[in-house]
Amino acid sequence: MFKDPRYKGIFFMLLAALGFSIMGGAAKALKGSFSAGQLVLYRNGIGLLFLLPGLFIKPPVQVGGKLLRLVFRGCMGATALYTLLYCILHIPLGTAMSYNLTSTLFIAVFSWMVFGEHHGRAVAFAVILGFAGMLLIYKPVMHLPWYYHVAGLISGISSAIAYMTVNRLAKFYDPRIIVLSFLSAGFIIPIITMVLHYGFGLQADGLFIIDFRAPQDIEWFWILLMGISALLGQYFVTRSYGADKAGIVSVFGYANIIYSVFIGLLLNDPFPDWFSWAGIFCIIGSGVIIALKKGKQKIVS
Repeated sequence: MFKDPRYKGIFFMLLAALGFSIMGGAAKALKGSFSAGQLVLYRNGIGLLFLLPGLFIKPPVQVGGKLLRLVFRGCMGATALYTLLYCILHIPLGTAMSYNLTSTLFIAVFSWMVFGEHHGRAVAFAVILGFAGMLLIYKPVMHLPWYYHVAGLISGISSAIAYMTVNRLAKFYDPRIIVLSFLSAGFIIPIITMVLHYGFGLQADGLFIIDFRAPQDIEWFWILLMGISALLGQYFVTRSYGADKAGIVSVFGYANIIYSVFIGLLLNDPFPDWFSWAGIFCIIGSGVIIALKKGKQKIVS
């Protein structure tokens, strides 16, 4: 059916966006039962169960030698997931995903600040458009505590840093090892915080310091759906980037926001008002401009 590689790449990216949106919806369904840190533990634990056997069956072939950078990538990815899930549990799903997808414009900003990469006036305009979108999203939900918005920004910033690190690790490590660094960090950090909680009496804070809670009954379904849909999202992202240029297919990753808005509505999120919609489309427009301008950039999630 999809003989044209371009359409195949777009199709896979739309499936990837749907997978990540379902992950967010499954996490949202567990609101009130689990904290963000507990969901990070389960989400990454399921990922490791699927990834590790494949590494033993087909060992990675790589150069290596950048361990500290690999660990840093894992920690940044885990931070992005912590803050994303925290936002998903506390603010509308579409808004949370919009904040996370600001990573594209932060990549453009950091590339210019750190590496001196300048991509012209179009990207500069896209960055301004993206920040305007964030302000429009922020304004109509000022009744929410400020730290939810800060968590959303940290989600976008840490995702950007993680993606930039991936770009510089790709020549040294098998992509599965890069994903392993993220899954391992997101599994080990919650375990360490549980040790701090139970062994040293640190109070659980609903984010980083957690206590243990096993899923009950229907919660197992949502936990498994969260982990499996995230893995499918990562799989289809990889297939998508392998089928066509990253700049073309990455544009369709912004379907994540639209999917998430409607999944959120099914889970009793309020319908976004026109301010929120304007902000969402500003962020989508910003990402589309940057993706098309930097068409050869390839990201492994």
